[in-house]
Parts: sequence; structure tokens; C-alpha cells
Amino acid sequence: MSEHTDYDAIVLAGGAARRLGGADKPALSVGGRPLLDRVLAACPDAATTVVVGPGRPAARTVVQALEDPPGGGPLAALDAGLRHTTAPTVLVLSADLPFLTVATVRSLLEAAAHTAARDGALLQDASGRDQPLVAAYRAAALRRELARVRAERGTLTGLPLRAVLTVLQLERVPDAASTASFDCDTWEDINAARARIREHGHVLDEWITAVKAELGIELDVDTAALLDLARDAAHGVARPAAPLTTFLIGYAAGQQGRDVKELTDRAAALANRWAAEAAEAAESTGAAGAGGATGGEAKPTE
Repeated sequence: MSEHTDYDAIVLAGGAARRLGGADKPALSVGGRPLLDRVLAACPDAATTVVVGPGRPAARTVVQALEDPPGGGPLAALDAGLRHTTAPTVLVLSADLPFLTVATVRSLLEAAAHTAARDGALLQDASGRDQPLVAAYRAAALRRELARVRAERGTLTGLPLRAVLTVLQLERVPDAASTASFDCDTWEDINAARARIREHGHVLDEWITAVKAELGIELDVDTAALLDLARDAAHGVARPAAPLTTFLIGYAAGQQGRDVKELTDRAAALANRWAAEAAEAAESTGAAGAGGATGGEAKPTE
């Protein structure tokens, strides 16, 4: 385990979602996957992942927890999740972050690990607004402040996160494009997220990620190389050869455990050989046709 994987994750998946008409927000689909599963995919190497909220299916094994009383607010939910963790660092996330990535999580964990004088690190969006539910905290600091608030107020129910976070010393990690910090509070947000993943620069990566998640596979995919192979197969062999060839690449990689790049390169070379033979045949046929058109040698007259 690397220095950045010694952490637990708490995903806050409760709340009434009033601005969504009471819909089960973590279960809403963006890109064919529930919001909760998209968030879980960003922290796959957490030692323990706790989902706080009503029980619902998840893409991987998690610990289910519920604040007491149910609907007691984010501070009570954080406390409920923290009770199931043991790692020194706790990643705290909301369940409505469609574009959170592994890279962003790693940045938060690295910032929290490298700032010994601070209590963790949180994401800060492009407008300078802190995102306390996209953050990595030192677990001891959270427990200390939760105990303080409980002693002062007598309860955590109904209290906002700032009751704890305002006294913590936190590093800010910028989210310059406000992408990872984009959350879905309204149907307009949901529709915007669904539209964004279909944009030209995102749709293939989003689709491949969704398919891998649906099939339960972990595989690095060189999209550009596979598209080049599909093009070569379509042009050099026949149009239906494109999907069949890429299927066979995947089958060979899965069954034989071979490197996808090596298989792609070999299949591409084969397609290019087919194309070269077709070009030679066409050139030869053309030359023969041209010779026939001249009539060859003239017959002597008698």
C-alpha cells in the first residue's frame, strides 16, 4: 500500500433533496451510472468506504451507516461515518459529484499528507469557494472537534459542517475549472451533467469508463490506438471488420492476459498488410486493363 492509499472514505448520501422534489439523488443516473457509483469509482483503493444514508445498492462493497436520528444533518452523518473508520486520513465526499476523478482524490490525499502542520486539505472551486465535502481530513482532528461540539452543544443533530471545519487548519487544492467540485443539487444540474458527458471531447472516455464499470473489468484502454485499428480494419479489409477486430483484441487480452497495446499493434500491422495486398491487386488489375485498352501489337495485314 502506498502512502496515498492509507485512508478511509466516507460518502454522505443522505439528505432530503428538496430541490430535486425528494428524489433519491445518489441513485440518479448520469452517463448510465448512479451518482453514488461515480463517486465510489474515484476512491477505489480506500481501505474502508462508508456510505452514510438510506441503504441502497452500490457498485462495490461498502459499509452502510445511518446517522442518529436519520436525517440529522451533515455533522451527525459525518460522525456516524467516522465511527466505522480506522485509517489516519479520512476522505469525505458528497454523493452527488459526477465528475470527481481518481486524480483529484490523489491530489487531496497528497496535500493532506504533505502538510503536517494542518488538519487536512479540501477542494476550492474556481470562484474561491471551499468544498468541505470534497476533502481529505486527519481523522484525529475530526474526532477531536466533533467531541468538542458535542460537549458544547449537547448534540450534533441539525448542525452544519462549519461548526467543526471553521477551527480546522486546511490546505486548499484548486479546482480551476470547477469540474471535480461540480455537484448536482437541481434537475438543471443533473441535465447539465448528462449533457456534458456527451460533448465531443468527453463522450468516448465516459462511455468506455461506463462499459468497464458495467462489465466489472479493470483495463487501461488506449482509445486512439483502438480507433486507428478500427479505421485500418474498415478501410483495409471491410467495414464490418472494425467492430469484430476490436472485439477479438479484447477477448485475447481477457483470455490470455496479454498486453492490449501489443495486440493492437499486431492487428493493425495485419490490417495494413491486407490493405497493401489490395492496393497491389488493384494496381496490377489497372495495369492489365490499360494494356488491353491499347490493343497490344497490331496484326500484320495480308
